Amino acid sequence: MPAPLRLWHLTSLDAPTVAVVWALAFAWAAGVALPMWVPLFLALAVWVVYIGDRLLDAGAALHTPQIPPLRERHYFHYRHRRVLVPLAVAAACAAAVIVFFLMPAAARERNSVLAVAAGAYFSGVHSRRKLQKLLPPKLASLDSKELFVGLLFAAGCALPALSRAASGQLSPLWPLWSATLFFAALAWLNCYAIERWEAASQATRNSRVLPAAILLGLAGLLLMAAVVYSNQPRAAALIGAGAGSALLLVQLDRSQRCMTSLALRTCADLVLLSPVLLIPFAFLAR
Repeated sequence: MPAPLRLWHLTSLDAPTVAVVWALAFAWAAGVALPMWVPLFLALAVWVVYIGDRLLDAGAALHTPQIPPLRERHYFHYRHRRVLVPLAVAAACAAAVIVFFLMPAAARERNSVLAVAAGAYFSGVHSRRKLQKLLPPKLASLDSKELFVGLLFAAGCALPALSRAASGQLSPLWPLWSATLFFAALAWLNCYAIERWEAASQATRNSRVLPAAILLGLAGLLLMAAVVYSNQPRAAALIGAGAGSALLLVQLDRSQRCMTSLALRTCADLVLLSPVLLIPFAFLAR
């Protein structure tokens, strides 16, 4: 695997990249312009959350034998914590500056869901084992980290565009909401696939990701066809790009035995960058 891609994943820059690409894609689909501070704030916030999450996972695993083995990304964060922690603190401070000095007062409350999502992520994921002991078995099965992350990640990426589209002239809004829900399902599938791939050894991988990925890809194509009739081709194109990502996950699942865990993990995030293929259409639409 090329060194730049390896570092892109190990330094937790993959998640902020995916978040910014989809936030800009949602804005394009909605026909709204996002101020520069929006993608910058999103990138900083997501990066801080992922750095903190991986450091917490590493610290917990090193002190608790019952926790599953660490992955290469966790070891990387722990080895370089003296560099990553100050950088994450600086990024958090920069995000706070954006909130208090650049974000308009009216938008501050509307976009505060990003901060709430980050707090919910930490409290939900890192207290997950305690919650599962307190919940009844049927409810505990719903406490899925993958689903939790997928919903929050999609909400954080789509909220800036959705809030502006709701106050604009775009109508109807259901295609954008459909694209948001589809992206939430795609983000869940990404987390689900990674979790299953990493849970099995390279020689015995049989993750059952293939049916879910095929189903989501086909559902995306059908949803894209339905949205085309709503006279919102941009939202349809965005859903189509997401369907392409799901089908690329199908190919990754078929090729998993030929790839290392690190390569699989990196490529799983790389295929989520499918909306960059819409960039030429964005320039043509001007």
